[in-house]
Amino acid sequence: MSLKMNIIYNTAISAVNAALKTYARFLPKTPRYKFQEFVKGRVGLIRRVYQEMANDDKSLPVVWFHASSLGEYAIARPLIARLKAKRKVRIVMTFFSPSGYRVVSKNHQDIDHVFYLPLDTILNTSNFVKAVNPAAAVFLVSEYWPNMLQTLKFKAIPTFLVSAKIRSDAPFFKWYGKIYRDALSTYKHFFVLDEDSRFNLKMLGWDNMTVSGDPLFDNASLMARTEWSDPVIERFIADGRPVFMAGSVSEKNDIALVAETVNRHPQIRSIIVPHDIGRRQIEAIQQSLERKAVLYSQVTENTDFSQIDTLIIDSVGKLAYLYRYATMAYVGGGFTPLLHSVIEATVYGVPVSFGPCIERKITPQQMIELGIGQMVRTPEELSSWVDKFTPGLLAEIKEKCAEYVERNLGATPKIVNMIEHYVWPTE
Repeated sequence: MSLKMNIIYNTAISAVNAALKTYARFLPKTPRYKFQEFVKGRVGLIRRVYQEMANDDKSLPVVWFHASSLGEYAIARPLIARLKAKRKVRIVMTFFSPSGYRVVSKNHQDIDHVFYLPLDTILNTSNFVKAVNPAAAVFLVSEYWPNMLQTLKFKAIPTFLVSAKIRSDAPFFKWYGKIYRDALSTYKHFFVLDEDSRFNLKMLGWDNMTVSGDPLFDNASLMARTEWSDPVIERFIADGRPVFMAGSVSEKNDIALVAETVNRHPQIRSIIVPHDIGRRQIEAIQQSLERKAVLYSQVTENTDFSQIDTLIIDSVGKLAYLYRYATMAYVGGGFTPLLHSVIEATVYGVPVSFGPCIERKITPQQMIELGIGQMVRTPEELSSWVDKFTPGLLAEIKEKCAEYVERNLGATPKIVNMIEHYVWPTE
């Protein structure tokens, strides 16, 4: 880092760290909101890491995976499963956001420990890396924490960036971007999603990259092949009507489009899966609906679905499995730079729609070109899209989806082979 940017960054992050420590003293024992979870989860974090890992078999190396949130964890999942199947290894998984930590900490097959990522101060990062002592670190998508990466580099820990999309307008190319360009020097290898990312990394002076594809395809395909059913959903859709599923509904634009589409289509069944199942988000969706809806958590054996058009899923962790029940799907987050996974629906052969902010994503653009995805900006566009599907068109899209997914499988073994090369170099 340049000295000036280093001072500015570390002053800012240290101030935030101190403020959050003070705020944490006044938090309720059980956090009510996402930000409170974010703060509470980091109280005594380093001590907790040492305590939880104290009784581990130290002869087994640690591979540390870090994801920002639950969506990025889907990339790590097939990598972790393959690594665990091939090697005796300990897996540590960290999250920046509560959305990932909340779900995975409760159900973490193949993962030995789940923690929050500490805030990126010099002291925090040094203590965390010392506590975890990873033989390798794997960061997902776009994680560039300067102090953490500098610590990993100083300790000569092989570090990889997976599913990276390096755009020409990214911070690396800005006047203030040296702090981020320096962070790139930590990575032993970049696994990028496309040729544009390869070219942009070359422009920055790096050639240690592979265009590997996206492990999300491997993960979603695995989940699609996994036996899973939900008796509530199956009762809800038992009358055979088409099913419109809105997954990861994230903010007001998503709600407006989805609610209006649901309101206009009494002839279909609608399932809405909010990204955030907090009370405010659920209430915002309920207030936007004119047709009768019920919360998943309120369904009983006596619930009469004949008078209910819409089911709102107020629980987390089901979405990637739920898409198997969809006829057509809308994926939320597309009115921000944070469009959620469209692949999770595509692996079931389901046509997918999404908002207009897809510049940072490769898959939605490819899906539009293939005719299996659709960008929508207004309730009218989404409603028209829902109306167009005939049995023949759905069958054609299902076939195209299968071909598209098949072409994109196989990123996982490439990435795991590289990790193995650095963790077990003498084999």
